[in-house]
This record gives sequence, C-alpha cells and structure tokens, in this order.
Amino acid sequence: MREFIINNNDAGQRVDKFLTKAVKRLPVSLMYKYIRLKRIKLNGKKCDIKTKLCEGDVLSLYINDEFFDENKASDFLSASSSLDIVYEDENILIADKKVGLVVHEDNDCSADTLINRIKKYLFEKREYDPDGENSFAPALCNRIDRNTQGLVICAKNAESLRILNEKIKKREVKKEYLCVCLGKFKKKSDKISAFLLKDEKSNTVKIMSSPNKNAKSIVTGYRVIRETDELSLVEIDLITGRTHQIRAHMASIGHPLLGDGKYGRNDENKRYHVKTQALCAHRIKFDFSKDCGILGYLNGKEFLSKMPWFVEKLFSK
Repeated sequence: MREFIINNNDAGQRVDKFLTKAVKRLPVSLMYKYIRLKRIKLNGKKCDIKTKLCEGDVLSLYINDEFFDENKASDFLSASSSLDIVYEDENILIADKKVGLVVHEDNDCSADTLINRIKKYLFEKREYDPDGENSFAPALCNRIDRNTQGLVICAKNAESLRILNEKIKKREVKKEYLCVCLGKFKKKSDKISAFLLKDEKSNTVKIMSSPNKNAKSIVTGYRVIRETDELSLVEIDLITGRTHQIRAHMASIGHPLLGDGKYGRNDENKRYHVKTQALCAHRIKFDFSKDCGILGYLNGKEFLSKMPWFVEKLFSK
C-alpha cells in the first residue's frame, strides 16, 4: 500500500488527473477499475474520479509496487548545466534558449533538453525535489523549435503554471519575434490572416486562404524594421501561436525566412551560408487584464532575449 499526502502543487486536481501524473505506470483502465473496487481511497473512503483534491488529503493506493517509479530524478541529472537565465523569481524562470537545443525530448530521446536543464538547475538549488513531489514538476509554458533562438517561460509551481496557461490562452502574454525574410515587402506593416493545416506524418503545415475542416485559423502581425536590397528584418506579433506559423505564413506571402529548410529557398540559404532559420522569440510582455493571482507583480513587465545572431551577421553595417 502507498499513500500520497496532497500538497499545494497537487491541490485542485481531479483524482484521475492526479493519478495519471503520480503513477504513470498504472494503466488508465486499471485505475478506473481500482477506484470502483475501493483499492484507491481518498481519506479512507471510496472516491470518484471527478473529486477534486485538497491540500492535506490522503490518497491511499492498495496496488502492486510495479506501478510505482522509484527513480524520479534520473531523467534530468545527465543534462548539461548550461542555462542562460533572463529572469527568475520564486514562481517563474525565463530562459533564452540557444539554437540547436530542443525544449522537450524528441525522437532522438536525448536527456539534454531545455526543461531538463532547468530541472537540474532548480534541483541543485534545492528548489525542486522530485522525491518530494507527487505529481508536479517544473513545466514550460511555451515552446519554440530546436533551431529557433529565444525566450521560453518555465513555471516553478502548479499555481503559476495554471495562471500562465490561462493567460497565454487568453492572449494576455504577448510574444514578439524577430526574423529575416527574403525580399522587400510592399506593405511595411500589416496583420494577415489565413488557415493552417498540419500534417503530422511529415511534420509540416500548409497555409490556405479559405477555411478547411481540419485547419485552424491564424493571425500574424508584422512590421519591417530594417532592409537591404534583398533582405528584410521583420518584427512579428504572434497573435495566434500555431505550429510553424511564422515560417509557413511568411513563405505563403512570398517572403520565406532565410535559412528555413522546410518552407524557404535552399539556393538563397546556401548563398548566405545560413543553415538554420533566422528566427528569434525576442520579446515577452505580460499584459494581464485581471485575476493575476500570485503573478500579479508581473503585469506590465517585459523581457528581451539577447540580440539574435542574424542581426549582427546580416544588418550590422
């Protein structure tokens, strides 16, 4: 028999949601069966999957030991200690991710990811103890591609994660990007709309001008801030945040990103000796309307990444 004493980071979750995180090896079908058979009890009594947990509750599991993970820390301790922190307080951390680093594990299954570097950093500071947590681990609130530089927000506790996820959904966390596009824009600033269809097999997206059953609407604002004869340095206001939105949307209007191997022009990429897309998640601004909870102090604050590599390389003259 195992017991979980519900802490602050666990509270507010449904019983089933908590168990899927705390006992990852337990199949969902068995979890539901064990709840029906009273092999999973809340405060000594039969519980329902929809019951929301409160701090101090005791969840008792009369199940086999094989379902429990005894080595929670091993997945991140082998990650690199290299981490560029732009801002940190007791609730959040904002990191400036370098080109080439993935945010989460991908098909390569490498343990050296941004989130694992952050977990390792917080573990070494004694701010995160996986053995002291039942269901929570520091989590990223936004993500960017491996070959995109820029700002990523990490929540250090469950309440911050809940608030930030809600604010991002309501578009109260503003994200601006810098990129280099091929060619000169006729309109130096605009807000463009389209529909994006994702192909999971090829990990690419298609941009369409009219609605499609499986496509999602996208809105991208842009402003040209510098030009050469062949290139434009563009500030992007990511109004909706879809997969490959900036790269595919800019390509669809005839201005693909320099260095983009999926949606760009390889001949131009080779001519400029650029192997990764010239794209940076450059600015994050917290623009909360209300109900900020413990993150109210962030309202109105903004944070910038380091100057992207492509600005110095292509627009320094």
